Amino acid sequence: MTELSASLPGWRTLSTDGEHVREEHRLIARLRRDVVEDVLPEVGGAYSTEFLASLLQTAVVHLRDQVEHTNPAAPLLVDSYYYKILAKCRLAGLDENPMYAWWRSFPQPRAVIYLDVSPKSAWRRSGDGARLNRLEHYGTRPEWFAFESYQKNLRKLMLEEVRRLPVTMIGEQPSTARTAQAVREVLAA
Repeated sequence: MTELSASLPGWRTLSTDGEHVREEHRLIARLRRDVVEDVLPEVGGAYSTEFLASLLQTAVVHLRDQVEHTNPAAPLLVDSYYYKILAKCRLAGLDENPMYAWWRSFPQPRAVIYLDVSPKSAWRRSGDGARLNRLEHYGTRPEWFAFESYQKNLRKLMLEEVRRLPVTMIGEQPSTARTAQAVREVLAA
């Protein structure tokens, strides 16, 4: 998103990643950090999966709010929207939840660009599991087979969620710069 933001003048990019959250919405970045550092390690213990999902809902609603408050004539690129969070909640054991129907009622994108990265590459990029959180692998510890299985299921659920939308798949690229270029090519088409 950083590379795309810098190279797409006139486009608005939305994400819940800290560096892409506007100053007036820093709460979103703090909540994300707190979820990763404080809540995820305690899911199944101090916190329920439902509690986790309710916190993740803040990110989903924040992105929806930003989409709705953007000039409809302005081009907009949104990182994951609610699709990835919904898929991760389902993989965490919340197959159905009343908020899913609400999320699915949010304004839909005109198109989806799916960046397809192999589990092997994602594992390597995560420092062989060292930088993973509990919503990126099965089990309590990041191990290769639990990560690979989770990532394959995450891909399946995300594609299931966007099946009614026009989806362009971008295969794995050798660098961030090449990935950003591939996305720009799709956006220009």
